[in-house]
Amino acid sequence: QVAACALADASYSYTSTLSKPKPRTLKQVVFSAETVNAELRDALAHTQALVAGIEVAKEWANRPANHATPSLLANAAKAIAKGPAFKCEVMGPKEVTKLGMGAFLAVARGAAEPLRFIVMRYSGAPAAQAPVVLVGKGITFDTGGISIKPAAEMDEMKYDMSGAASVLGVFKALGELKPAINVVGLIPATENMPDGQAVKPGDVVTSMSGQTIEILNTDAEGRLVLCDALTYAERFKPRAVIDIATLTGACVIALGGVRSGLFSSDDALAQALQLAGDASGDACWRMPLDEDYAEGLKSRYADVANVAGRQAGSVTAAKFLQRFASRYPWAHLDIAGTAWRSGAAKGATGRPVGLLLAYLLAQAGPAAAKAASNRRR
Repeated sequence: QVAACALADASYSYTSTLSKPKPRTLKQVVFSAETVNAELRDALAHTQALVAGIEVAKEWANRPANHATPSLLANAAKAIAKGPAFKCEVMGPKEVTKLGMGAFLAVARGAAEPLRFIVMRYSGAPAAQAPVVLVGKGITFDTGGISIKPAAEMDEMKYDMSGAASVLGVFKALGELKPAINVVGLIPATENMPDGQAVKPGDVVTSMSGQTIEILNTDAEGRLVLCDALTYAERFKPRAVIDIATLTGACVIALGGVRSGLFSSDDALAQALQLAGDASGDACWRMPLDEDYAEGLKSRYADVANVAGRQAGSVTAAKFLQRFASRYPWAHLDIAGTAWRSGAAKGATGRPVGLLLAYLLAQAGPAAAKAASNRRR
């Protein structure tokens, strides 16, 4: 698995917006072994599905924002969620307004591109089995809004939907492996733009949960779209909810590009994700969620502010999200440092598809994995 993934990563080539794309030079890989058994065949099938998922995540995170709008992201979800085990629903501004997603709508107000709320479902187990819900941040381009970002390297903000891209990648792999587990994918997708309708610093909005939020910084928009999606997740009565987001520069400072930041209100869920990260080579590191960190989020004008001070920025962002995820086991993966490489070799890494897929397959269990293997044959 390690060798196949390394070869796939080394030979990957982005081609979608090139007039003369260079084709992939690696055409075929042959592995030999003294004994070819079911375990090896299953390992190879797993790796093929994993690579397919990782490359879906890379593709969408690498695409320029004008080639990866919320509507195009929704079309990609529909294309992936085909087959009898899949369903995909796409909602627009009208439906999101009816749901009362005031925080999500606030972020989208300045964008000409209409928002999309994408709901993907994979049903590999009986309906009575509670699903795992994956929530992917889908900011298809982040200017920072009125709190506009510096021009340098702003082009890289096309990758601010890497959480959403990882959900698409996981569903691509699920379609190939067909494990006995139920999974829901939620993607709130929008651009964050600064026009005359854009939300302003100091504005107060009402989230789907009914909690009011003072938006002190419009560049802290990811948590605003996620909080409404986390509230929406309650309707699935999930066994666990994991949100995945390029959320904070503070997490890049803390952990660099080696490990994703893991925050969780549930020890068992955190341990399972940590083990999945270690097993897949897509590592994460658990960060604190002490209640003292929430002090900076207090507001005179709303139930909560969307930012605290500069200190422990990744933790205070997670504390904000935790307010909206109290009714189920919840974990948050901050992938700001791991989803993208900057510099001369800049581009998407496809993380944390490996971690998430390893976690889901472990939850499905050995019997389910064996059944999936038999279905593939």
